[in-house]
Amino acid sequence: MVKTPVRIGVTGAHSTGKTVLLRRIERELRAEGVRVARTGRLGRRAADIGLPKMHEHTALSTEWIMTQGIADEIAAAAQGADVVMADRAVIDALAYWHAAVEFRGESLDPAQDERLRLLAGTQHAQYHLLLATVLDPDVPVENRRHTYDPRYRELVDHHVHALLAQERIDHRRVVHDPHDEGEAVVAAVRVALGRVPT
Repeated sequence: MVKTPVRIGVTGAHSTGKTVLLRRIERELRAEGVRVARTGRLGRRAADIGLPKMHEHTALSTEWIMTQGIADEIAAAAQGADVVMADRAVIDALAYWHAAVEFRGESLDPAQDERLRLLAGTQHAQYHLLLATVLDPDVPVENRRHTYDPRYRELVDHHVHALLAQERIDHRRVVHDPHDEGEAVVAAVRVALGRVPT
């Protein structure tokens, strides 16, 4: 029988500290003997099969990332994780698509947007805690292997937080500040340990 794990998701623009945050939470939970699984690398995996990414996102690539993320979280639960941490919660892909469309000067297809919002909406309640990192434009991108367009990065940040507000999704904002990031880690560990049987 597959048990229901605690789910912690993180969303936010690229290079805003999402992965580092989840690694810190994972380290704290493993120290408590909690079995943790972390999903991620969805954008890279999409690119590996030929789907567009970043400012070239389409409705199709967005749907693939959303459904693959959902499948990864279910697989992690099936493998017995006590806590599943989603490095890019499902709403994340929708925000990247919205940002890509605006970046290209195009208009969203209303039917596609509604369909993808409904898909994302099926997952919001699955997260026991959703962390949303906030872009500090003064902080440089850490990974120089990629050519990140700063305007696209700012658009992603805008659409992540706009969608969270529009869809009334419970979340905790995490700004680029050591104290706030530390508080987010403490909150996540508290949520997880409060729900995982010991």
